[in-house]
Amino acid sequence: MSKDKDVAEINYKRYIRARDNGHKTYLEEADKCLGFYEGEQWSEADRKALEDEGRPALTINKILSTVNTLLGEQTSRRASFQAKILKEGTEQGALAISKLAIAIANINELEYQESEVFKDGVIGGRGFFEVKMDFSDNVQGEISIRAKDPKEVILDPDASAYDPATWNEVITTTWMSLDEIEEKYGPAKRKEIQHRVDLREHFTEDSVSYQSRPGTFGETHGGDDLDEDDKKDVRAVRVVDRQYRRLRSRNYFIDTVTGDERPVPDGWPQEKIAKAKETFGLEIIKKTERQIRWTTSADSVLLKDRWSPYRSFTIIPYFCYWNRGRPFGIVRNLISPQEQHNKLASQELHIVNTTANSGWIVEDDSLTSHTTDELKEEGSKTGLVLSFKKNRTPPQKITANQIPTGIDRVVQLSSNNIKEISGVTDAMLGLESAEVSGVALKSKENRGQVQVQVPMDNLARTRRYLGLKILELIQDFYTEERVIHVTREDQPGNPQEEMIINEVTEEGKILNDVTAGKYDIVVTTVPARDAWRDSQFAELLNMRQAGVQIPAYRVVQYSHLAEKDAIAEEVRNLEGLGQKTPEEQQMMQMQMQMAMQQMQLELQKMSAEIQNIAAQAQLNQAKAVDVANSDEMEMRQIEADMQKEREGYVVRQQLAETQAASSMQGKVLDTKGKILQEQAKASLQPREKETPKSNKEQ
Repeated sequence: MSKDKDVAEINYKRYIRARDNGHKTYLEEADKCLGFYEGEQWSEADRKALEDEGRPALTINKILSTVNTLLGEQTSRRASFQAKILKEGTEQGALAISKLAIAIANINELEYQESEVFKDGVIGGRGFFEVKMDFSDNVQGEISIRAKDPKEVILDPDASAYDPATWNEVITTTWMSLDEIEEKYGPAKRKEIQHRVDLREHFTEDSVSYQSRPGTFGETHGGDDLDEDDKKDVRAVRVVDRQYRRLRSRNYFIDTVTGDERPVPDGWPQEKIAKAKETFGLEIIKKTERQIRWTTSADSVLLKDRWSPYRSFTIIPYFCYWNRGRPFGIVRNLISPQEQHNKLASQELHIVNTTANSGWIVEDDSLTSHTTDELKEEGSKTGLVLSFKKNRTPPQKITANQIPTGIDRVVQLSSNNIKEISGVTDAMLGLESAEVSGVALKSKENRGQVQVQVPMDNLARTRRYLGLKILELIQDFYTEERVIHVTREDQPGNPQEEMIINEVTEEGKILNDVTAGKYDIVVTTVPARDAWRDSQFAELLNMRQAGVQIPAYRVVQYSHLAEKDAIAEEVRNLEGLGQKTPEEQQMMQMQMQMAMQQMQLELQKMSAEIQNIAAQAQLNQAKAVDVANSDEMEMRQIEADMQKEREGYVVRQQLAETQAASSMQGKVLDTKGKILQEQAKASLQPREKETPKSNKEQ
């Protein structure tokens, strides 16, 4: 028990050190800046002094419009988180992480939380997110993102960098009742705190309050002005929650193939560790590194002291301006010109008021309608009628002192100082005259945005740290299979998309694995929801006017009609693009089949015509070739016939000559033969009388 008390005492001393090294000064400045933003710009002493003198105390709150302009700039630039693969990741895993980050942002209403953090940073110089796991509604845990009161967050006095990863510690503190302590830490802790208070063993009056719940800090929360009975009734106790870095030796799982390493969860028994090694083929090494210790105490009672389950601090800061550990906001530098503006405007009004009732010159006992006292009270009223005695000097109005030359210019100068210091121009405030052209107005707006770019750049840096923190919690705590519902704010009707992360298939594969691999977070800026819808609506109209065939129901979806979804569905049905009944689907299918058949017939007809045209072309080509070749063939045929005739003539001539020669020779032989025969017959027989021969025989 003594050890726990020592740890609690060290925790409280670290809180005192951080509180007294800049945090008290910040609280005073933050309260003053917030008062000026709300319009509380006169001290009670100054206001009372002016009222006693009959002078006005005007409050012309220029800071309100200046800060609201910056808040409007932030509202028009919403953040969107997307995962990018660094090492051994997959596109599927990156897409799953991106959708999961969108779902987490929607559940936590991040746009409103960010607006509150940004406003804290602009006014007081500091704004904080608190990002951690919440197990109140889900036993598996869900990421919780909340805007933390900057007065409850105490920075490390030694911190000099914007990045919380470089800080040694961060402390949050708040007042909690004994009932709240019992609910969160158990009845034993409540009894211990009550016992310490009864024995007067608490540290200071800043740790225990006997009165109604105080603010974050105060000097009257003790019990010096109370009797002993009242001191027994403890109303609130300061709870100091400190996260700090310490060296720790820890076992790590090592994947020998990829080299990836993960810490062995605290509390795992040896059997479970051995099974994990065997199942996944891992090795174990011991490493000494800086890790986060989380200690919570209430006065001298230790409520919690353990290693943090997170790899980084749960606090994500936003600083409007940051200069080596010294953050500040815009309002702090606007206080002096605002006070000057209020005093000059009040003085100018006072001069005008005194001019209206400058006094009268009246002869004694000359007035008949009023007395001099009545004229003193009513002499500046509109419609005053004075009557005086005959032959007496009429009353005369005393000429008032003129407003000093240049006082109006000084008032205008103080107003310009506020614009120059903040960087918020007339163009950003919408105060430019009508004579300024649109191009010049847009240029002035852009120049004004350049001047306020530093707060916006710091906001982008905070968004990146927030995205990395969300990625860390996703990979460390979203390790089991979950069903995530993602609302697509960028689509009409804000449809919901269901996604399962870390889904194990029958083949043993893991779909949408968000734990394996290393990723980075890319933060993109998107317009605000309403401004984005207006721009989409205008672009759709312009595209339709340009002739782009965009369905009319798409235009209705991006409008601001009260029942736009129902109207869009009706327009979609009228255009024939909506959901069909079974009968309509069957009829549409038949129409599609008929249309397909008609198209096929037309295609066949066109194909036949094309083939006919091709055949006719081939025939014509063949005819043209035949015509070209027929003349040549005919000439060759004629030449061949003539050659054949020549050859035939020669052959016939030779044959004729041969036949002629043979015929002559035969005739001679016949004649000789006949002569010989005749001679032979004549020699053997007596000579007969010769008969004449016929012509044929001859």
